[in-house]
Amino acid sequence: MKKYDAIVIGAGQAGAPLAKKLALAGKKTVLIEKRFYGGTCVNDGCTPTKTMVASAKAAYMAVKSAELGVTVKRFSVNMPLIKKRKDDIVLRSRNGGLRAAEKTKNLDVIFGEASFTSDKTVAVMLNSGKKQTLQADLVFLNPGALPTIPEIDGLNDINYLTSTTILDLDYVPEHLLVLGGNYIGLEFGQMFRRFGSKVTILEKSDRIVSHEDEDISAEMQKILEAESIVIHNNTQATRFKQKSGGKITATVSINGEEKKIKCSHVLIAIGRTPQTKALHLQNTGVVTDEKGNIKVNDKLETSASGIYGLGDANGGPAFTHISYNDYTIVYRNLIEKQDLNTKDRPVPYCMFTDPQLGRVGIDETQAKKQGLDYKVAKLPMAHVARAIETGDTRGFMKAVVDAKTKKILGATVLGPEGGEIMTVLQIAMEGGITYDRIRYCVFAHPLYSESLNNLFMTLED
Repeated sequence: MKKYDAIVIGAGQAGAPLAKKLALAGKKTVLIEKRFYGGTCVNDGCTPTKTMVASAKAAYMAVKSAELGVTVKRFSVNMPLIKKRKDDIVLRSRNGGLRAAEKTKNLDVIFGEASFTSDKTVAVMLNSGKKQTLQADLVFLNPGALPTIPEIDGLNDINYLTSTTILDLDYVPEHLLVLGGNYIGLEFGQMFRRFGSKVTILEKSDRIVSHEDEDISAEMQKILEAESIVIHNNTQATRFKQKSGGKITATVSINGEEKKIKCSHVLIAIGRTPQTKALHLQNTGVVTDEKGNIKVNDKLETSASGIYGLGDANGGPAFTHISYNDYTIVYRNLIEKQDLNTKDRPVPYCMFTDPQLGRVGIDETQAKKQGLDYKVAKLPMAHVARAIETGDTRGFMKAVVDAKTKKILGATVLGPEGGEIMTVLQIAMEGGITYDRIRYCVFAHPLYSESLNNLFMTLED
């Protein structure tokens, strides 16, 4: 048995930087990763998908540019080259991170599957086939999550795609059927439509991006349908059938009515499941919820002393930046003796459809539910000078403010550079800057953010 001061399981956006910092702080640390260094973000999430989104945008602009007076008579989508560019960027990030970790004093990096045999004792089945047993007083769990696969009749009989396996395609599917109308489904759906696939999206709720305000959902659907993406809400797939090597027939229930849809490929994008089962957490006293998420308090401590849960598997918002913030909270509390928690941290996010959907704080629906005294500022991108000049006026800006204090409570921006505009309002929220100050703030012309003047002008009596 090998003893360490700290064991970190999972080299994602919480585990990897935490392991390095603990080692640099003098703690003998081991980082265990069963697959690739960098976790979901680097290997299957942000890095590869946003790289491919850029290629899809270029294809879109090749068609769109005629409206700007530049006619592209002919272009082709080179999927092998798009895949190679994506793979190169992923490998550069993955290998760069791994090299830096391996050079870090006091840090061992091993590759294998970890599982607890008893409290603070971890058995690792190394990828080389050997076995190791490790022990430490401090254990940090960052196992991440995998695509959720639903139980649908015939699904296992077809070669369905997930957000991981779709990244390996080096050709354009003829007709992509997407299950799920949220982040993953919409980003991939729009991407492959732009590459040349016919795309149909099935959403079981009555609207896509159903956790957003209704006007946001409606605008997003309008934007995607304008690109000839077919969206069926209130829809569930009930059965799949495929003739040997041929078309897939999906039986679906649309508003309770059974229909059949023929497609060439199926993408499952209904959510993600925490990778906690293989850890055998029952041997440690670490409690999980009914979905397998590691239960943690606001300091990210589990029910077992000295064991912490970070990132996508702790049931919090599954975003890279939240995982990274988990690491900083745990590290600063443990090593720098601070008293930080997750209670009041902001949870900004951005969906990289085109245009982007950026959001921070509460929306109008939540303000209404909470019975707040609020006002809503709303500005169509068609009234934004920069959007008009660049020829993309899809979407709108929206902010919820406190009617009395004039503080910004939340913002949603669906539009070009929506995430960047949202971030300006997040900084205002962090600094307690009221909307009336932003109304008269001097921004450089003609930036997108300059139109925050106009956004809050809509609140003037």
